[in-house]
Amino acid sequence: MKRWLQLMVLAMISVLVLAACDDSTSGDGDGKTFKIGASQIVEHPSLDRAYEGFQAALEDAGLDVEYDFQSAQGDQNNVKPISDGFVADGVDMIFANSTPSALGALQATENTKDIPVLFTSVTDAVDAGLVAAMDEPGENITGVVDLHPDAIQETVKFIDTYFQDATVGLIYNAGEQNSVTQIEAVKSAAEGTSLSFEERTVANSSEVQQAATTLVSDIDVFYIVTDNTVVSALESVVGVANDQDIPLVVGEPDSLAKGGFVTYGIDYYTIGYRTGEMAVEILTGEKTTQDIDVEYPPEIQLFINKEAVEEQAVEWVDAWDDEAQFVESEEE
Repeated sequence: MKRWLQLMVLAMISVLVLAACDDSTSGDGDGKTFKIGASQIVEHPSLDRAYEGFQAALEDAGLDVEYDFQSAQGDQNNVKPISDGFVADGVDMIFANSTPSALGALQATENTKDIPVLFTSVTDAVDAGLVAAMDEPGENITGVVDLHPDAIQETVKFIDTYFQDATVGLIYNAGEQNSVTQIEAVKSAAEGTSLSFEERTVANSSEVQQAATTLVSDIDVFYIVTDNTVVSALESVVGVANDQDIPLVVGEPDSLAKGGFVTYGIDYYTIGYRTGEMAVEILTGEKTTQDIDVEYPPEIQLFINKEAVEEQAVEWVDAWDDEAQFVESEEE
């Protein structure tokens, strides 16, 4: 009888231990390795920083994650096959870092809504067709956009204030919906100002330098929005701007480190980190994508690269000493 009781006690302890193990994998993710497919249209500093922030958030939450990182190398034809591969591999989540990547992931999971898609570095999630509205995330998609509502307005105002009557050169890939949206916003913000525009469109990064060169005789200022194709080859524009003493206004701080002069921008690491926090809530079962509204980035800041000021023969304004945060050029 005594032997039988001991066996019963041991059996009950075993059941309790197994139950505890099961609970640990269904609550905060402890004990489970999550597989995340990470897709990026191209590798450049802003997108890379967003990916770093995303990974840091999951690491800080203590989740065990295995990443499959895939870059489309700037070729939109590579985008959907990458996401299709993630779906075929049965990943737990897709991190889509850019508008083309997010669209590819959404299309690939159209019939597989059990794979959540978290995006960032997307300019306008509604206009791109990713979600119906900022407060109406999709059945399996949500994230953080990279364009603060006031960023373009403030940048255009800056150009109009300090470069009156300037003709502004715009270079962008017309095949990138996020870029088209930004160019339209630039023109809208410029209504009633002294500014005019000259445009060049490119299909790939190899065309960027030629586009910049053809603008030289017609413009007073370059303004490069967060176009992935152009930003990936920004050094080409920087070279032309420096040689011709043309101020180079850019769309985000990482482009300042490459040689841009000024921007009203955001920190891409921050929006990546916030997207990662959303991912943690979803992976651990606390929320679904439909519970998390698409978010804007935090407030913007004026950033200036003083080295570029000298290289591009920009006349310094004392007020910038108090208004701006300064960024140094990367060492070559």
